Amino acid sequence: MLQIRLLGPVKVWAADRLLDAGSPRQRAVLAVLAMEAGQPVPLESIADDVWDGTAPAAQTVYVHISRIRRMLRKAGGSDHRPPTVLRPAGGYQLDIDPEQVDVHRFQRLVDQANRPELAEGERAQLLHDALDLWQGTPLSDLQGAWADRMRWVWHRKRLDAMIGLAQAEVRLGNAAAVVGPLTDLIAEHPLVEPLAAVLMQALHGSGRTAEALDRYALTRTLLADSLGIDPGQELQRLHEALLRGELEQPSVPPARPRRLVPAQLPAGVRTFTGREAELAELDRRVFDAESAPKAVVISAIGGTAGVGKTALALHWAHRVAHRFPDGQLYVDLRGYDPDLPMTAADALAQFLLALDVAQADIPIDVDARAARYRTEVVGRRMLIVIDNAASAEQIRPLLPGAPSCAVVVTSRDRLAGLVVKDGARRLDLDLLPAADAYTLLRTLIGSRVGDDPVAAGTLATQCARLPLALRVAAELAVTRPDSTLAELVTELADQQHRLSLLQVGDDPYTTVGAVFGWSLRHLSEDVADIFRLLGLHPGPVTDAYTVAALADVDPERSRKALNQLAQVHLVHRIDADRYGMHDLLRAYATSLIGANELSAHRRAAQQRLFGYYLAATTAAMNRLYPADSDGRLAVPETGAAVPALDDSGAARRWLDAERCNLVAISGQTGAAGWAEHTMRLSVILYRYLAGGFPTDAAVLHGHAREAARRLGDLAGEAQALLGLGGADIQLSQYASAAARFERSFQLFRQVHDSIGEARALANLGAAQARLGDLIHSVRHHAQALEAFRRLGDRTGEARALISLSVAERQNGDYDLCAHHIRQALELHRQADNQSGIAFALTNLGTVETQLGELGLAAEHLRHGLDLFRKIGNQQGMAYALDRLGIVHTQSGDSDLAVQHHERALELFRQSGDRHGQALALNGLGEAALQSGNAPDALTHHKAALAVATSVGDMDQQARAHAGVDSAQDGPGDLTGT
Repeated sequence: MLQIRLLGPVKVWAADRLLDAGSPRQRAVLAVLAMEAGQPVPLESIADDVWDGTAPAAQTVYVHISRIRRMLRKAGGSDHRPPTVLRPAGGYQLDIDPEQVDVHRFQRLVDQANRPELAEGERAQLLHDALDLWQGTPLSDLQGAWADRMRWVWHRKRLDAMIGLAQAEVRLGNAAAVVGPLTDLIAEHPLVEPLAAVLMQALHGSGRTAEALDRYALTRTLLADSLGIDPGQELQRLHEALLRGELEQPSVPPARPRRLVPAQLPAGVRTFTGREAELAELDRRVFDAESAPKAVVISAIGGTAGVGKTALALHWAHRVAHRFPDGQLYVDLRGYDPDLPMTAADALAQFLLALDVAQADIPIDVDARAARYRTEVVGRRMLIVIDNAASAEQIRPLLPGAPSCAVVVTSRDRLAGLVVKDGARRLDLDLLPAADAYTLLRTLIGSRVGDDPVAAGTLATQCARLPLALRVAAELAVTRPDSTLAELVTELADQQHRLSLLQVGDDPYTTVGAVFGWSLRHLSEDVADIFRLLGLHPGPVTDAYTVAALADVDPERSRKALNQLAQVHLVHRIDADRYGMHDLLRAYATSLIGANELSAHRRAAQQRLFGYYLAATTAAMNRLYPADSDGRLAVPETGAAVPALDDSGAARRWLDAERCNLVAISGQTGAAGWAEHTMRLSVILYRYLAGGFPTDAAVLHGHAREAARRLGDLAGEAQALLGLGGADIQLSQYASAAARFERSFQLFRQVHDSIGEARALANLGAAQARLGDLIHSVRHHAQALEAFRRLGDRTGEARALISLSVAERQNGDYDLCAHHIRQALELHRQADNQSGIAFALTNLGTVETQLGELGLAAEHLRHGLDLFRKIGNQQGMAYALDRLGIVHTQSGDSDLAVQHHERALELFRQSGDRHGQALALNGLGEAALQSGNAPDALTHHKAALAVATSVGDMDQQARAHAGVDSAQDGPGDLTGT
């Protein structure tokens, strides 16, 4: 087989024959094509690389290509498809297996060696094999800038491989054998800290700890004299461990498990009864296909609410979990929650985290997440349980491609699309068979069932043989041990007769409401009333304060009522203070409040609930963002108790816990005729939602805009548009944001709201800056600043100064930018606006980095980061971390820089901030290049370019392009922004 060698002089071997590779120019053309084996290379690139930018005639290049083709044909051999040079559009392509080129074979062996699950012996052997491919200096017979650049790149790769091999040998207990080679190597590369670290470990492992400490001292001196910096944190920690005697002698570590094995199944129902035929059918479907699986086995368990779909799926899953050694995944899609069903994207994120995919590596796009998920489960024998799905569309992205996996789905929907398109097979659950219902009652109630089997059979019928209803009825029976079953059955029959007048149609399942009603009759009236009122709460969870507002009682009374409802299974406890409801029970409570309560009583309860949320939210926001309190609308006194929010941390925790409820409330208030409440929530929560919750912001502010339109309230619509535009900016939808801010400005102008106009102008300028339109951005920021000053709005003035400074920094006006930030910082300090101070410090540190004042920059950024942590603003934390990463890169501590950028990237991905992701990826690229890792730098900058291009972020596109060029040329100036 033909082999091309570039790790030394350019050579072409056919079996044991060395072919004539031609003149230096011809060898250079061959090397350029071989470096991109199997990929097209534009003609312009060949010309630039081989002729150093002096463009030759196309015919000159073609002559060399023709000679290379003739040489390859002369190689002969038994290859089915001998290598040749193809002519794709605009360039040339060496049509060869990359394994036939030594640089690609080297890279493949190194990549294999870097897999974390490998045993150290395998890792060492792979690296030995890779390094054996080297025959001297890469491209040693070629001249020019491209050859020099390639030599630098591949020397760095070789050095990294040698360090990795030495680390593996030390861990294998061969420390003494690598001390000599490492000593020679560090003489050539005295400033490479990972090399110094592994030499120190090898010396220590050879019993020469004193020499290891001497090596650290020498490295520290060299770094100080040559670069004016201290050793990085990793080297410092190693030194401290040696001094304290905490570094153990190396030994062979056990091989890491190949992959994390998730075990996500929730606990099954302890008293599960019956369903033997269905369990056997699930066994047959899944395990009869084991011998020759051809597709993922999907079983769709269907049936009405409360029939036991989830119980069956979990009982079967626990029973067969041992047959899925690579793990079990579980997700509740909440498909029948009217307000908060889980999206496929969120479910995929949960799965990927369970499969040990780092948060920072989880893609944003749902299709990309699905592809990564399918990749992660390839070759795994896994069970995936998807609970409470509403539709095939919600399920389909969660289906693995691996035939070794089995999927069980529960849904009330018939999932016809999943059956037809994806090959699912339905397993419909009917009511429990009479015998099984009887057995379940006997298990739950005890001997009284055997004493009166006729009454037990009647009770099962009264419960419609639904497991949920049977359990509720059984719990009531247990709490009344002195009553016979016959007496209880008679009571229930009377209750069902009364409720039958309220039933619609002839659906037999509606009779289960009588079972719940029967349970309620034996609670005190005030507790039963609280259960009914829970049907008015639109969110997925509730607590004592919301219940107190609904029922007009004190929180202690509502807390006791919730505990009593939990004891009889009418609600279930989520944590110490919060409760949820089964969706069938929620529907029942809603039907009661709709049918049995007077309209005045219902509206009074809703008004108390809505008023409570306005009051509690305002209290939390005033605690968390006191500088904005003057801009919030006064909230009418409700008399409802509000949680004690003693500090900003408590306020942040309350808002985080209630966010899903607040979004649901905003929709309900608008629909129920309290449009002003909806708009007020939008204004109150604006600053909090802007701190990293763009999806929730879009929904809540969208409700507010619709409410304002229904009322014809132009000012309310303008305020809502500010929120919607802010959400667009967080989601990197800058053109949409600019359009919303322009419309908001027009509406504020129509209602003569000068403060609103100024805010809209400032936000418009921010969107234009992201779009690269700096001329209009600076103009609108300046207009907003003038308006705030004229109106005496000091907080608005400070924020406008910060926004203006961002555009000035992007425009390169660093001194003016710093001046405006310092003005804003002083205004925020005068107002004791901690959030504003944090933003000002972060922006000041950013421009100080541009001015080369790295000490001041680090100090201000750390202070800003601490304030953001105290406030709980993750978006602000992400930006401060990213800016600190740039400072560390420019200070020479690339390891610490990477840590900061990776944490920032994780936070940006959590919030969906694509602009922030581009920032962090560019930062990672600059840190990699500073440490001499050009390949990683190239990868990160290309990723940043893709993200920035997708959102039209011109500033980060330019930064990414510069990073790509630097990574290809070698380290240069690092001036990230």
